[in-house]
Amino acid sequence: MSAPARVTTVRVLVVDDHPVVRSGLVGMLSAEPDLEVVGEAGDGAQAVALAGELAPDVVLMDLRMPVLDGVGATAEILAAAGGPGRRSTPGGRTADRAAPRVVVLTTYETDTDILRAVEAGATGYLLKDTPREELVAGVRAAARGQTVLAPSVATRLVTSVRGDRLTDRETEVLRLVARGLSNAAVGRELFIAEATVKTHLLRAFAKLGVDDRTAAVTVAMDRGYLTSS
Repeated sequence: MSAPARVTTVRVLVVDDHPVVRSGLVGMLSAEPDLEVVGEAGDGAQAVALAGELAPDVVLMDLRMPVLDGVGATAEILAAAGGPGRRSTPGGRTADRAAPRVVVLTTYETDTDILRAVEAGATGYLLKDTPREELVAGVRAAARGQTVLAPSVATRLVTSVRGDRLTDRETEVLRLVARGLSNAAVGRELFIAEATVKTHLLRAFAKLGVDDRTAAVTVAMDRGYLTSS
């Protein structure tokens, strides 16, 4: 008889400056058998400190907070972890474990807020009116490395770029992704920051109507965007 499948627990750090909201999120996530809330933070600076200490898999990040906002905290958390794909070793945890995925959870959805969060390295952007099931699914998806966007946010990303065709830079990024390069490797190849690579990918996702790298490459190839010049 085969052994039962092992359930992977996703470690979550909840960051929100409103105690009632934070408590509600903690209670909701803790009720899920595969999610473990390992810490809570009431501002961005505290979030940075706890992320380094607790090494969560996902940081559920409020956007507008005192001391340090969510964008600043996201950038500092990922920088301290060495960027996606690397992590320091608090408490002796594995050095090569992927850096935490940051999912912004906010009431704000302006183009500026969205792009600042994405450029800082956020994996997802959800709104506080997101249904419970979708929020929980979003945390799980982020832990797997998938991009998580509220439908209205995805729409804004589409309308914030001009036209439906990929830019030259977005095409360059997707060509390298098609070769199997990670975001970090793409950044090194093109001499741009990894956060910038992620921004180009998210805009390409929005234009192509997809939500992951594999689908983006497939659709771009089907549309002839990645053919050799």
